[in-house]
Amino acid sequence: MTERKRDRPWLMRTYAGHSTAEASNELYRRNLAKGQTGLSVAFDLPTQTGYDPDHILARGEVGRVGVPVSHLGDMRRLFQDIPLEQMNTSMTINATAMWLLALYQVVAEEQGADAARLSGTTQNDIVKEYLSRGTHVFPPGPSLRLTTDMITYTVAHIPKWNPINICSYHLQEAGATPVQEIAYAMSTAIAVLDAVRDSGQVPQEKFGDVVARISFFVNAGVRFIEEMCKMRAFGRIWDQVTRERYGVENPKQRRFRYGVQVNSLGLTEAQPENNVQRIVLEMLAVTLSKDARARAVQLPAWNEALGLPRPWDQQWSLRIQQVLAHESDLLEYEDIFAGSHVIEAKVDALVEESLAEIGRIQEMGGAMAAVESGYLKSQLVSSHAERRARIEAGEEKIVGVNCFESTEPNPLTADLDTAIMTVDPENEARVVASLHEWRARRDETRAAEALSALKKAAAGTENLMAATVECARAGVTTGEWAWALRDVFGEFRAPTGVSSAPVAVAAEAGSPLAVVREKVARTAEELGSGRLRLLVGKPGLDGHSNGAEQIAVRARDAGFEVVYQGIRLTPEQIVNAALAEDVHCVGLSILSGSHAELVPDVLHRLREAGASPGASDAGDTPIPVIVGGIIPNGDAAELKAAGVAAVFTPKDFGITEIIGRIVDEIRKANKLSPLENTEVPV
Repeated sequence: MTERKRDRPWLMRTYAGHSTAEASNELYRRNLAKGQTGLSVAFDLPTQTGYDPDHILARGEVGRVGVPVSHLGDMRRLFQDIPLEQMNTSMTINATAMWLLALYQVVAEEQGADAARLSGTTQNDIVKEYLSRGTHVFPPGPSLRLTTDMITYTVAHIPKWNPINICSYHLQEAGATPVQEIAYAMSTAIAVLDAVRDSGQVPQEKFGDVVARISFFVNAGVRFIEEMCKMRAFGRIWDQVTRERYGVENPKQRRFRYGVQVNSLGLTEAQPENNVQRIVLEMLAVTLSKDARARAVQLPAWNEALGLPRPWDQQWSLRIQQVLAHESDLLEYEDIFAGSHVIEAKVDALVEESLAEIGRIQEMGGAMAAVESGYLKSQLVSSHAERRARIEAGEEKIVGVNCFESTEPNPLTADLDTAIMTVDPENEARVVASLHEWRARRDETRAAEALSALKKAAAGTENLMAATVECARAGVTTGEWAWALRDVFGEFRAPTGVSSAPVAVAAEAGSPLAVVREKVARTAEELGSGRLRLLVGKPGLDGHSNGAEQIAVRARDAGFEVVYQGIRLTPEQIVNAALAEDVHCVGLSILSGSHAELVPDVLHRLREAGASPGASDAGDTPIPVIVGGIIPNGDAAELKAAGVAAVFTPKDFGITEIIGRIVDEIRKANKLSPLENTEVPV
């Protein structure tokens, strides 16, 4: 048999980081020893949103969903004994991307590396933060300036670095259709490239170098034929836009370069073993087609819907990639879909529809204007609501969730306490103590001068990267860097998209929603309150607002008056809003693991204010508290013991049923008798 020449495999990564820089460094070195070929750094939420670990909003969030990096010392420990000049490092960081890149550059230089030889990526797509992920800090204008300054700096000083990953990944998780995912990502890329061009920092003859360093980060769902066609459509549109709009003639500079994480929020808590085949199918979408193959792939673990994966779970996901790349014959062939009339027809349709939507966004003034007007967010919330309605109606099948639900006992989850990794609750105190020690030991004068120079530069027009690098060298902390820029730029609260979302579920007589609407109306009448009022709150720094938004929209459609103020609130703010709005129930949504800290605080503050979270105590106003998120069974039991009325996790996919349960809890707390014949039909 003739030996075929094999293509080089894609970069294989595992999205990882937790607890401390030291613990994450150990994990990285272990993964590299197992054959991982690149690093993908997960930062914790305080780092992503520009807070030091001792800030009130960081409470319960430190080291939970990633590694805390508060200053240069943390970055040194994170990459200790990992030669950065030889490494390809992806950093999932957006609002504080400039800061983390500065820390990375300084650590690399301390290792003796030449910055011009560093390779990797900073995600740095702030638009999708406004729409879906929620780790934005500054308003759109200043955020775009930070991105522009980073791009122009890296093209001149770190030419092998990808300064931005236009990120459609979270758009799909927020409900985007393939057309919306393509159109919104491309509109973001256009906004960024226009800003770089208009900044005057890059001469026209060098603009091809800018385009060549723009990369994309996409989501691959389980409809893998459609997803593969989406990637081909992405490439075709990118080639057209960069050639026609920016005059880039070199086809290598116009090449669509992307990395992928397959769909984490599509993984299920019910029958989680099915997630393995989902992950494989989603990986095939971005590897089977040579002409649209990802440059880097990172896979979630089978148990991510349950909690934080263990190293063994991450190893399993890495081995899935390695088996495909090294055991199969995939890399020996040219594109196996070339000439397929089915594929070409689907790609043509995606291109046509996506270009039309891009045109609509450009007519509005571009991606930034469409963010500020709320158009993009409301479209995503609507698309997500429509998909959830299809799932609840059984039109869209999810094995083990709304079909084929019977199952044998699962040995993988027989002991749930050991099926996921937990972060030591004492870890946060150690990180805070380390931060205070760092501040005490640094040259305070140099740090203050560096921050003053940064604010002066921000108030003017000069590129902010040089001032940021000096802040890194001077020992400035993540929170100090971000607050200096907040003082100049202000902060931004993005539109929620809830009020403008259309009704997605019909309420015809006899339908599940009609039954719940009747329960809502009768309960409001018995309480003499006009309408039932539900506060949907997101305490802490978790920006995954999709679930909270869907609860808010469905509760509104069921007849509730909904109070939803968006993300990033303290327990105190949530309780104050609940009392001021005289709500009948508080619903908290947390996916970051901070529920053990933040939910008891909300319960305590309600009790202190004379509002009983449980069944009404004498003299107390009854306000039951429900909680939703990725919450292990043991934690759910503890929350209920503390006074939480109900806990909902990803297995509870029926939103209308959840709204009905909320009404039941309101009735119970107010000592109203259960309503008869109000079972929600399935």
